[in-house]
Amino acid sequence: MQQLLAPIHGFLRCETPQTWIDIARAESSLEELLIDHCNCELKAAQTAMFLLRRYALSQDSGRSLLTWAKPYEEFVYLKDRNIEQFLARDVKKNELIASLQPNEHFKFAQDLIPPLIRLIKEEFHHFEQVLELMRARHIPYRNIRAGRYAKGMMSHVTTHEKDILRDKLIVGAYIEARSCERFAKLAPYLDAQLGKFYVSLLRSEARHYEDYLSLAQLVSPEDISERVAYFGEREAELIMAADDEFRFHSGQPL
Repeated sequence: MQQLLAPIHGFLRCETPQTWIDIARAESSLEELLIDHCNCELKAAQTAMFLLRRYALSQDSGRSLLTWAKPYEEFVYLKDRNIEQFLARDVKKNELIASLQPNEHFKFAQDLIPPLIRLIKEEFHHFEQVLELMRARHIPYRNIRAGRYAKGMMSHVTTHEKDILRDKLIVGAYIEARSCERFAKLAPYLDAQLGKFYVSLLRSEARHYEDYLSLAQLVSPEDISERVAYFGEREAELIMAADDEFRFHSGQPL
């Protein structure tokens, strides 16, 4: 685990403060933690889908991707959701069967499609795994307001069109890296089942951060080190700042 986490710790500008861990490990926080974690997995998939549809896919393939993701979004956004029914659905009927065609006007389309499709599939799978854990613990899914973390990171994305994708990919790298770091921080304090699950997520989350970072450099004609450092400082500020609500990526609790 330490070998896996070493690049993550070198990438992030700060560790999760103990004050957050103390809140997250409390039994009273479990429901909020799992619901927000579930939402984070869905948002991670949606973010990758948006990038594919905006830059890398043809219009028809973009619509195919939306159709594939529809059951997940319907579950989250419809009020009459049913966890048992959703988890018991015939997944094979919802496979992404259509061959995804690249956007011929985007130079790096073929480079973005495979890693982001793999990421989307893994995030959706994690979403379902968290739902399974919630069902087993009799925790009903509900919509909760997103924390300020992702929005705070995205607020620093440039407005220059040619560099927007680069910045969004860097932001994605930091979100994935922080998720990985927090899974590792929390795992020792949780019950055996949940701790084992969080440890099992480390490898995929670490790879997601590396994929995002590699793609950010690929689409940028200049070295991205300075931009990566800039977002690293902003990310650390959000993590270390006082926060009045508990979320998976929230800062230090007031």
